Amino acid sequence: MTVTSKKPDVVVTRKLPEPIEVRMMELFRPRLNTDDHRFTEAELIDAVRTADVLVPTVTDRVDAAVLREAGPRLKLIANFGTGVNHIDLKAAAERGITVTNTPGVLTEDTADLTMALILAAPRRIGEGERLLRAGKWEGWGPTFLLGHRIAGQRLGIIGMGRIGQAVARRALGFGLTVHYHNRKRVPEATEEELQASYWEDLDQMIAHMDILSVNCPLTEQTRGMLSAARLGRLQRHAVIVNTARGEIVDEDALCDLLEKRLIGGAGLDVFQNAPRVNPRLLKLENVVLTPHMGSATTAGRVAMGEKVIINIKSFADGNAPPDRVIAGVTT
Repeated sequence: MTVTSKKPDVVVTRKLPEPIEVRMMELFRPRLNTDDHRFTEAELIDAVRTADVLVPTVTDRVDAAVLREAGPRLKLIANFGTGVNHIDLKAAAERGITVTNTPGVLTEDTADLTMALILAAPRRIGEGERLLRAGKWEGWGPTFLLGHRIAGQRLGIIGMGRIGQAVARRALGFGLTVHYHNRKRVPEATEEELQASYWEDLDQMIAHMDILSVNCPLTEQTRGMLSAARLGRLQRHAVIVNTARGEIVDEDALCDLLEKRLIGGAGLDVFQNAPRVNPRLLKLENVVLTPHMGSATTAGRVAMGEKVIINIKSFADGNAPPDRVIAGVTT
């Protein structure tokens, strides 16, 4: 982007926290989504044709077809979010468009929700809450809604990045033993801090865990990684928690296991075809469902917006943005 005194035209596809929108109005010429509707493909195409910067979110599919319509002014896609699997990075690079994201600011919030699901699913908290609200609770009983104690259980973490490590730290406080599978083994000092055991073979780890937590990014290598065969290796009492991406897990295979009570339960914050949720999941009592709210704290969303602003400002000033995912033409 050529450095000029002109404020860049920025299209923001969803409503952002008020402090972020106010700051954007001070620094840029933003077109804001005041009613927070989900952009259609036509609206995305109009945006990339006319903007200097596009600020999409996970709800926007910025694919090759959209990017083919991009005007010559579009040189930056400043994603509001960490994951960028909804953006065609190859097509962006071919058109000289830089893509940035907002890493690091959602770690603690996502780890908190992961831990909440690790607690909620074995203790059948979702079932209890629904039963009480339905007016069906008849009082305490010795065998009423018996769940599983998590202290002393084995937690297997798939993906030992920032979020996986934050989950591990929380798990230690609840008396869980930490195991993990990762693309690369973490440093020895990290393993010692987290008292974590590394499993090179994912299949073997899955077969020995009481709770499995999915915390890896969605890539071509992880898409469908938890297949029917792999899920079938879970122990009958095991619980699976997914706060990463729904496409990592074979959802129909998971439903089969849950319906037949071949595993203990599940806690899911993400879904294969979000925002549509598999109707089979909605009918099940042994699964806790939350609507992709892992990062849903005010502090987290403001921090995401601040990163977006820094990336845009750096780029507009002719500097490399700090959170570049791929490099386009920056001059």
